[in-house]
Amino acid sequence: MELLCQNMEEAVQSMQRIHTEKKVKAEWQRAIWDRPRKGSPCLRDIEPGATVTLAEMEGPGEINHIWITVDNKTTDADCFVLRDLVIRMYWDDEETPSVESPLGDFFCCGFGRECIVNSVPMAVVPSRGFNCYFPMPFKKKAKITLENQHANKIPAFFYQVDYCLYDELPDDITYFHAQWRRERLTEKQKDYTILDGVKGKGHYVGTYIALTTLERYWWGEGEMKFYIDGDDEYPTICGTGTEDYFGGSWSFAKQVDGKTVEQNYNTPYLGYPYYSAHDELIHNFYHNDDCPPMRGFYRWHIQDPICFDEDLRVTIQQIGVGYRGLFERQDDVASVAYWYQTHPHAPFAPLMSKEDRWPR
Repeated sequence: MELLCQNMEEAVQSMQRIHTEKKVKAEWQRAIWDRPRKGSPCLRDIEPGATVTLAEMEGPGEINHIWITVDNKTTDADCFVLRDLVIRMYWDDEETPSVESPLGDFFCCGFGRECIVNSVPMAVVPSRGFNCYFPMPFKKKAKITLENQHANKIPAFFYQVDYCLYDELPDDITYFHAQWRRERLTEKQKDYTILDGVKGKGHYVGTYIALTTLERYWWGEGEMKFYIDGDDEYPTICGTGTEDYFGGSWSFAKQVDGKTVEQNYNTPYLGYPYYSAHDELIHNFYHNDDCPPMRGFYRWHIQDPICFDEDLRVTIQQIGVGYRGLFERQDDVASVAYWYQTHPHAPFAPLMSKEDRWPR
């Protein structure tokens, strides 16, 4: 009798084990069979403070295209994701980045906000589809990283990096560089520096400026200046005004119902894609959405590269004009400089803290 009971108990345990194994196998098979063909090509829940590698490949080769999309806020209190995420790029064996910029500004979307950009090397299309077509050659290695300096997790970060590998590249290639800067309050009678400290041979290929005007009247009389190969006291190239440098004239103005209105535009090599004096990202029942006027501009020196053999410095004046004539201004200016040069390059100055990068 005891033997019979023992055998029955063992039989029951065996049946339970078989049932459990079949259940697990069925669930596993169902997960496999029911899985859709579409994958999930994104990085999920990027932790605050984390740095993730977006791409890393051995060369020689060349990156041809980068596509990225991400939400612009995680909460109404944390709505500057595009300024909180930092993109960096490294070529060959370098330890300091050749590219360092808040994500949005790199793609000509400053102020933590996206806008439509329709140009040859940069395109931003609905909704927050960030595209870069600058060729980025590398001999030994390429690495692209993203640092999350945002307060919260980034729920989903989608991206794609397209590149070609080659048997060899010319010995004299120049490497792609981009650097973000900002002065929250420019100094009177002192030009804002877009780029300096560049040593070596190369060519300057573009400027993005995110201008927050802090004074009234017309803001765009400042001259763009390029100091090349030892020129210091006087610029090698000097422009005639800010809107002129970005391809416009006469303050981009037209008259609408008796008011002067600036006109936005996108072209293959220059544009004024963004203007706003309002906070479109959040709504609060206890304050309105007024902001200091914000303007974004790009200019690509692709057909007209600024070439240098030894060194390069790039600046722009802050000068305005009104009925009383020209006057020195103090505004909030951020910028991204884009250029190619031989290696090694000088290390960049430390990037501002995220709080100091936030728009006003």
